[in-house]
Parts: sequence; structure tokens; C-alpha cells
Amino acid sequence: MHIVHFNENDLPVKDMETIGLAAGGQLLLNVDDLRALLSGRRTGLLELHDLEAENIKIKSLNAKISLKHNEDGKVDLLIHPIYRKAYKPDFLDDNEARQLQKGEIENFLKITVDNKGNKKEMLVEYDADTREYIVSDTEKILAPDMVNNEFLTAAQKENYRKGKEVQLAEGTKFNYSAADKHGIRSDRIALVASILIDGGLTYMVYKGLNALFNQKRDEKAAEKLSPGYYNALKDIENQRGFVPNQATRSYTRSGSSR
Repeated sequence: MHIVHFNENDLPVKDMETIGLAAGGQLLLNVDDLRALLSGRRTGLLELHDLEAENIKIKSLNAKISLKHNEDGKVDLLIHPIYRKAYKPDFLDDNEARQLQKGEIENFLKITVDNKGNKKEMLVEYDADTREYIVSDTEKILAPDMVNNEFLTAAQKENYRKGKEVQLAEGTKFNYSAADKHGIRSDRIALVASILIDGGLTYMVYKGLNALFNQKRDEKAAEKLSPGYYNALKDIENQRGFVPNQATRSYTRSGSSR
């Protein structure tokens, strides 16, 4: 789960205009891509136009984009093109890299050591669209406190951060994925995730979710959502003080969750 990392006011609209993703100060992105962008994830593949870099001009290019804060605190626009060849991180062996590329496995957990000798646990996935490995620091992956109005245990949160499948008592299954533009996959087409921040609840309503990795789902079953899902939606509708953000489908309420 990713809470909104950026506001629409943070977006480098001028830079986006130069590559055909904005015009006249207005963004030309669909809701899902804008939500991914504001949540610190990659968009889906987009057609970019008139790119210039180091005296190279590219008329058209398919790529994903993301945002990143630079050292000055400003927001940089990152472009993720489709690479001819995937370059694996040094901490992956050839067999692990091959398994990820062939879609035989969804992710690997790897322990790395930085130049100060600090150990970090990294979740490694593969983006088949761009032929690129995506590496996430598990400590920076924010696990929800509740999903469909059901509190997650400490073990479930830990599994979520590690990219493992989590199952609720009511049956819904889901897992975190940086390679998916929703940031989460599920056996259901929708779910509501909630997290407690600064004494208030923030709700994220996910719709049109992709299936779990390499799992075919029964679409009729996937569309059958749990009572907890609908109860969470009722909480959003009934509580006063919720402020909706249409781009992110997030809702925030101040005060204690219970």
C-alpha cells in the first residue's frame, strides 16, 4: 500500500507538457495512471512525444513514468523506457534473474549491505513491460492496518511488506507488488485498505485490481465482494469530515479509528 506521496500541485506539469502528457496546464493522464504517479509508483505504458536528451531527439517513445524528490526537495520526472536487455542487480544470481524474467516466480527477498555496512532487505520484482528489475526496500513499504474493515495481524503486515500473499478471514487474498500500477494484486476486483496516520484513518479504495501473480481467477467470484468491503464503503460515506481525492480514491478522517 502506498499513501499519496505527492500532491497534484507537486507535479512537474511543464516537463510533462514537453513530452505530450499535459497541455495548457492540464494533465492528459487517466485516473489510474495519475493515482499511480501520486502514490510514488510507475504508471502504465504511455506514448511520449518529442523527447530530447544529450543532443538526441526522439519523436515518439513508449515508456512508464514516475516521480522522485531530488536533493533540493523538488519533484523530478523519471522516464522508464523499454530496454532492449534487462540488466540485473548485482545481488541477484543468474538463475534468480532468469526465473523473474520468465515469470516463474513473482519476487525474491534479498539481503543487501550498503557502503556503511548496514543490512537492508530488498524485494526484487521484474517489469516485463520495460524489461527492468524493480527493487523496493521492505522497510519503506507501508502495510495497511485494515483491509475490508478487518484488522491485519503483525504477521500479515510483515508478509505484505515481503510481497507474500495475505488472506483475510472472509477469504479475500491480496499482496503488494511494485510491478503492478495499482501497487496491489488480489483475487477480488476491489478492496478497501485503511491505515492509521497521525490519529486519523486514511482509506484507499482500489477498483479494477489485477489477479494474483500467475493465478487465473473466476471473474464471477472476483466480482463477489465481501460484506467487509461494503461496510468499509459505508464508513466512508457515513462519517463526517471525510475529504475525497478523486485521483487517488483516498479518504481521510481525523480522530481514532475505534
